Amino acid sequence: MSAFFHSSVAGRLNTFAAMAVQCLLLGHVSSAQADIELTGKVILEHRFFLQDAAEPRQGDNQTSILFEPEIYTQWNDGDNALLFKPFIRLDEQDSERTHGDIRELTWFQFGSDWEVKAGMGKVFWGQTESQHLVDVINQTDSIEAVDGEDKLGQPMVSGTLIRDWGTTSLFVLPYFRERTFPGIEGRIRPQLLVDTDNPIYESSQERHHIDWAARYSHTLGDWDVGLSYFDGTSREPFFIADTSGAAPVLRPWYLQMTQIGVDLLSVVDSWLLKFEGISRDTSEGRFFAMTGGFEYTQVGIMDSVMDVGWLMEYQFDDRDQSATGPGQNDLFVGSRIVFNDVDGTEVLLGYVQDLDDSSSYSAFIEAGSRINSQLKWSLDAWFFSADEPTDLVYAFRRDDFIQLNLEYYF
Repeated sequence: MSAFFHSSVAGRLNTFAAMAVQCLLLGHVSSAQADIELTGKVILEHRFFLQDAAEPRQGDNQTSILFEPEIYTQWNDGDNALLFKPFIRLDEQDSERTHGDIRELTWFQFGSDWEVKAGMGKVFWGQTESQHLVDVINQTDSIEAVDGEDKLGQPMVSGTLIRDWGTTSLFVLPYFRERTFPGIEGRIRPQLLVDTDNPIYESSQERHHIDWAARYSHTLGDWDVGLSYFDGTSREPFFIADTSGAAPVLRPWYLQMTQIGVDLLSVVDSWLLKFEGISRDTSEGRFFAMTGGFEYTQVGIMDSVMDVGWLMEYQFDDRDQSATGPGQNDLFVGSRIVFNDVDGTEVLLGYVQDLDDSSSYSAFIEAGSRINSQLKWSLDAWFFSADEPTDLVYAFRRDDFIQLNLEYYF
């Protein structure tokens, strides 16, 4: 184990380790205090990369441990609550991936038709499977997973009003969090290293710019409708090449933006119809992007207990090749297989094809099942292909990998 904990990393982890010990100690007294609940998970993860790395300092295997407890307490007959969810990962290969975060540390005040919360929080907006264009509150923790689903905690104050005519939420976001990126020894990263120590901001207030957002949602007939607005620092950076140092690097450039978003979901028999669209305005121009499609589920396929869902979504971004994401004119197809067994076994298969370039695609497999009431295994695999250096997927062309997780829940 000593080889796993490099001495250069150990000092950075003392604070995180102390926090973890405190969480565990709290678990010993939780049984005596019914108003405090301690749950969480510990995950042992290993990635096998299927091709030699593009750079010699990158390895072919990557092992890490994740610790994510969750502490919840409530008082005043449930009118007040506190949620604390720290996050710690130790990675043997990439020192940048060894990191800690407070995913959530949120105080809640509940009323009969309203809610106020403050602290470090997480908010999810969106309906589609292949990407979430409208989800702009939290910053992406991109060293966690390639799909962009993992998010950093966001300082916020928010209020929600729930009425018959819909649900309205307002958010004040007083501090910006920069996106994480792999280090020199990490894989699944841009060809040039990202210099996270020297970001560039359009706002003179930099990370202290106060952002704000709002969302209205309601059910209209068969449709769940969401309308959102965001004004502040874009969570999605551009990159500027910096050649002033010994080696060229990319500096993240965070623009100010306003974004209007729409998300829709409709359930029609065995069909789920999904749509997300945004109009975003920055100093670099205005653009429109959307993702839309369906999921059709066959229940009890071939007289079995299994359900099989078929997914298809189209991704469009009118910036074309200047888009900051790969989905500028792409088609996603996939299948969700639910075994409906006692272990909750599920498999999700996906394939995204660039309709402008037949050589550019990505594919993934996600699978998982319980071993017992506390143990679970999961498998994630990603495959990438691109021939053109201007393609965003090109940087990952040698990073096909299979990831195995052993997950313990408490």
